[in-house]
Amino acid sequence: MALATDLYQRFTELIYKRTGIWFEPHKLYYVEKRISERMEELDLIDYREYYHLIKFSNDTTELELLINRLTVNETYFFRDFPQLAGFAEAVLPEVVQAKHGSGERKLKIWSAGCATGEEPYTLAIILLEMLPDPKSWEIEIVATDINTQVLEAARKGYYSARSVKDVPLEYLERYFTSRLDMHLINLNVKKMVQFRHLNLMDQTGMQEQSGFDFIFCRNVLIYFNPESRLKVLENFYRSIRSGGFIYLGHSESVSRITEAFKMKRVGGNIVYYKP
Repeated sequence: MALATDLYQRFTELIYKRTGIWFEPHKLYYVEKRISERMEELDLIDYREYYHLIKFSNDTTELELLINRLTVNETYFFRDFPQLAGFAEAVLPEVVQAKHGSGERKLKIWSAGCATGEEPYTLAIILLEMLPDPKSWEIEIVATDINTQVLEAARKGYYSARSVKDVPLEYLERYFTSRLDMHLINLNVKKMVQFRHLNLMDQTGMQEQSGFDFIFCRNVLIYFNPESRLKVLENFYRSIRSGGFIYLGHSESVSRITEAFKMKRVGGNIVYYKP
């Protein structure tokens, strides 16, 4: 039985209301396939019955399981290397120098939409490599995602050869332990990252995030509609300190959504900061 268009709209509106993630009409087949997979596991055959289950249940577990199916988590270590190089070689030293001048020795980074953890662990490796004396710094890397399943994988820290394909060989030898075809992130990197479940549309949860020097939210806002993007960026503005930087994916632009952040070109990349 196919998912009717009107019921598809109800599903997508419910998902949007709870998560801010918007599925366009042309995503019907994709959404239908994920819903039908979950229904099969529950031995359900009626889409309407499943819709009522996730809409009216006081337990949000089933909705979380469906969201786990629907959220794409395509990522790998050192993704978009030129952007990260600009962060490591230009922006990070600028922030570190300013903190030296004020006597502050704390760095706080947020990886929003962290998926299976490749991005926050990459950032941890960059800090260990680029800071003159990383042990003298109080480093806090917060990594959040709406998908509970990928967060569990991130905490374990096991990665396939594909995930580490762009990791420089010296870093692979220094920060990973290889076992057969899998690579385990070393404990000194793992302990730098705190993984937390967070829905970017959860106003209460978002207001608890504060004092960040950097926010990385790359290739996440493409799944939101304009209204949701604005809401997320308004919360990022509150969460980041003055002079702090925000990184988005290449196809995303802060300036198209809000003028609160200012744009800065670093090499061939664009970064936004809170004035």
